[in-house]
Amino acid sequence: MDLQELSDRTEIGDALIRYTIAVDTGEFDRLDDVFTPDAQIDYTESGGVADSFAVVKPWLAENLPAFSTKRMHTLGQIAIDFASPREQARVTAYFHNPMLISDGRGGERMVEVGGLYHHSFVRTDAGWRSRRLHEQVVWTRGF
Repeated sequence: MDLQELSDRTEIGDALIRYTIAVDTGEFDRLDDVFTPDAQIDYTESGGVADSFAVVKPWLAENLPAFSTKRMHTLGQIAIDFASPREQARVTAYFHNPMLISDGRGGERMVEVGGLYHHSFVRTDAGWRSRRLHEQVVWTRGF
């Protein structure tokens, strides 16, 4: 592994972290530094939409507040497979996403989603960006 590959892996990992922070904090404009403008995103396995980034970004802003502002992703293993030449990468990241929702009685209850994020990253002039995200749900709890 050469220095450029180490740098690329770090930059992709940073993009994954930017994604989780943007979603967890509700600062959805921060996703502009994660996805390409033409990115395709698929959240259908968790009851969401599959569409272009331009459609999904406002959909997130409209729908995620149902889970209050108490969301906290954790990323686990991250596998990065580079194409040759190293301008594209297939990235899979394990995730655990606990969130709080109203319990209907004035309190909150926790729900959780665990799964895999499958990204197709590309090198752009602005750095590594995701061109495609498919969220694969492996398990849920509390719904």
